[in-house]
Amino acid sequence: MRNLTTVALVCALLSAASAGCSLKPDSSSAPGGAAALTLPPAAQLESALQAPQPTPAPPGPASEPARIPPPGPANAPDRAPSSKPAEIGGGKAEPAPVPPPVPSPAAPAAADRSRQAPPASADRKPAAKPKKERGDKKSIPVQQQRVAQKALSLGQLRQKYSSSFKVSGSPAENKIALTFDDGPDDKFTVQVLDTLKQYNVKATFFVIGFRAKQHPELIARMVREGHVVGNHSYNHANLPKLSDPSFEQQVEHTQAVLKSLIGYEPKLFRPPYGAVNENQVKWAAEHQFLIVNWNVDSLDWKGLSEEQVTRNILSSTRAGSIVLQHCGGGGTQDLSGTVKALPTVIKQLKSKGYQFVTVPELLHVPKNK
Repeated sequence: MRNLTTVALVCALLSAASAGCSLKPDSSSAPGGAAALTLPPAAQLESALQAPQPTPAPPGPASEPARIPPPGPANAPDRAPSSKPAEIGGGKAEPAPVPPPVPSPAAPAAADRSRQAPPASADRKPAAKPKKERGDKKSIPVQQQRVAQKALSLGQLRQKYSSSFKVSGSPAENKIALTFDDGPDDKFTVQVLDTLKQYNVKATFFVIGFRAKQHPELIARMVREGHVVGNHSYNHANLPKLSDPSFEQQVEHTQAVLKSLIGYEPKLFRPPYGAVNENQVKWAAEHQFLIVNWNVDSLDWKGLSEEQVTRNILSSTRAGSIVLQHCGGGGTQDLSGTVKALPTVIKQLKSKGYQFVTVPELLHVPKNK
């Protein structure tokens, strides 16, 4: 307030001075006609100082600073300036709107970079995988946990179990074994026995258990005429498809039937179709069986003619061969070709110097267990 009074006093003095002062030429004091400043009398100056001075208008309320709107999103359009004119006179002037700051183009990229994870250090170890809880492990049946192994072929089984699985004898001996499967029956078995007796040939018969029970007299004739009897299962089952107990029953039941007829348990065992798996070979070996297949197949079970059967046998037989033929079958099976071919086969092989023997003689093993 004191400052405002001082300012008003100075303004009054300057106003009075400008009103009472004049520039007049004073020849007596200013050479060359120079103008001199004429001051008002002291009385006028005193009255001017004593005159009431105008009271300055109190200052109005300070105008509020312009409000800056908060920055909008980066893609918001700029606000258009207000078209309302400022008020004339003592009214307040509307503050001009301030446009929102335009973000720098680098700002979003910088913001995105700030959100990105820092680059992995070369020395940083990879995060360890979470360990599975014991409860998450699926239960697997015991059978599926066993390592599945590829089944061995018959050739591989013979190599692996060579002492228990035979298909031929020694090629060093000029001997041949004729074998007959699937008997006995009262049609073809009788004819085969008659031919063998006629040519004084000993053979080996792998018989079916239930047929042996049906024709015990033929089993007795085989033994009486010097032939050897072997086990060929009870009802010609496909053994690899059976469970272990069923397989064992096929063999043991036939053994019991044959023992009751011939007085001993045969050592020789021939699986139907020549098919057997590794577990069955192991079981047979553990129970002192000798598995006997063949290396010459007459294919007579196909109902071949005499000439075809003869050719199949003679073309493949060598020293130590075991020949497969049949002497029994189903009601519709025709084995007449093998019966008719038998005399020719015997005479031709004898003429080549071969000797017909039973399988135990060829392999040098006993006929019974």
